[in-house]
Amino acid sequence: MLNVYIADDEVWIILGLKKLLEKIDIDSWVVGTANNGLTAKEEIGMFKPDVVFTDIRMPGLSGLELLRAIPEVSPDSKVVIITGFAEFAYAKEAIHHHAFDYLLKPIKEEELSRVMSAIMNEHDGPQEEESSRAPEPDRMIDNVISDIREHYTEDISLTSLAAKYNISMGHLSNMIKEHLQVNFSDYIASLRIQRAKELLRDDSISIQEIAEIVGYNDYFYFTKVFKKVEGISPSKYRKLI
Repeated sequence: MLNVYIADDEVWIILGLKKLLEKIDIDSWVVGTANNGLTAKEEIGMFKPDVVFTDIRMPGLSGLELLRAIPEVSPDSKVVIITGFAEFAYAKEAIHHHAFDYLLKPIKEEELSRVMSAIMNEHDGPQEEESSRAPEPDRMIDNVISDIREHYTEDISLTSLAAKYNISMGHLSNMIKEHLQVNFSDYIASLRIQRAKELLRDDSISIQEIAEIVGYNDYFYFTKVFKKVEGISPSKYRKLI
């Protein structure tokens, strides 16, 4: 599976790209999105995605500035530039700065599939060579992370995961932090808030309902966590978008 991060200041581009990723025959998971370069840099450093799609023009940091910053925070991420025809010269500059590839807007399904297949081949090649020698803890932590991503909106805890995988809670906590560079509770919060940000774009869903959907029964605690992660309250975030 390829973990994907999308940075674009146009909501419809993010939503369209996510739908295309679901359609193509490549196993992927969108770990986060941002509409400005500064937030993108911070979250890319936290999530360490395999693939980053970024627009050329964004507030905070431009796509090219983000491209130059990513090796410092997530050196293994492959960066794919999203560009309009009028910005084609910037795409050439991006390749010069070691972008993996670029996609022209509007993004076509076959082009996205081509790029993702190329990244998957690079990603899986070394892993297949090492698979027979992969240590058991690596396989375990991969399973744990998959469990978290599948059930993060539910009442999931370190205690239940430790019991499931027959490992001490302290050791599991250390494994998660070493693997993700973030502790268990912060990772859960990040996944929930990313989902909340998507739901906040739909005005027909109340903030109370969103809190419950993403796993928070306490509205005020949800607001507190959202503000800690995003720097603003969910209601203000909704107004801004």
